[in-house]
Amino acid sequence: MNKLTSLIKVLVVDDQPLIVEELSEFLESSGYRCVPCVSSREAIAAFVADPEISLVLCDLHMPDMNGIELTQHLQKIAGKRRLFESILLTGRADKQDVIKALRIGIADYYQKPVDLDELLEGIKRQDAVLQERKKTEHLGHLNQKMQFLAASIDGLYHDMESVMRPAQTVPSPPPEQAQVEGQVPPIFKQLSPRQLDVAKLVGKGQTNYQIACDLGITENTVKLYVSQVLRLTHMNNRTQLALALSPSAASQQHRQTAH
Repeated sequence: MNKLTSLIKVLVVDDQPLIVEELSEFLESSGYRCVPCVSSREAIAAFVADPEISLVLCDLHMPDMNGIELTQHLQKIAGKRRLFESILLTGRADKQDVIKALRIGIADYYQKPVDLDELLEGIKRQDAVLQERKKTEHLGHLNQKMQFLAASIDGLYHDMESVMRPAQTVPSPPPEQAQVEGQVPPIFKQLSPRQLDVAKLVGKGQTNYQIACDLGITENTVKLYVSQVLRLTHMNNRTQLALALSPSAASQQHRQTAH
């Protein structure tokens, strides 16, 4: 590997400063940026402070926190949003320790004294794994954005179709019924036809899934419309929206208008 070709940083952790220094110098000469630490506590602080750290190379047996415990702690800090891999170094590899390490997701382990060339090959493999995982995660985010965009376009298409569709003649309800059932609070007059359709179905207590089925749109589009309706009507939640469109509210408004 040519010098300075890797995008990742390596956190090198060992309670023996000479080992940390030797490993860091070797890896930096091989193209990796290193963050040297001589304790688990120092390593945790460095990991939190530097989001570019993607590979942790740590000793298994350390006084304050061993390599397995350190990795578990870093996994909790990283959660699902941050990708990293761990490699353990150990001078006395107990079989149960190795099994436990692999079980929690540690990528690999090497026996001390470490063969540096062998270690470098292992780090290159994990580097490639990390790059592939980042690429896959990025594509996943793009896919989610594309789905949201497609849902929005689908909703807009239905809005245009609704506006351009010729009005159908329907029997008129009795005058008194029309005054109450057909009456919409003035604040809803600013909504588009599709936004008003969604609002009315929310008022009937329907779920996003039911509204999507009734209107022939996706649930994501329904969520988008509900969000727009709440914003345009200055309401805080679906319950407030449903109450504003309930028959009792319409009847009360009709009586107020009549007086």
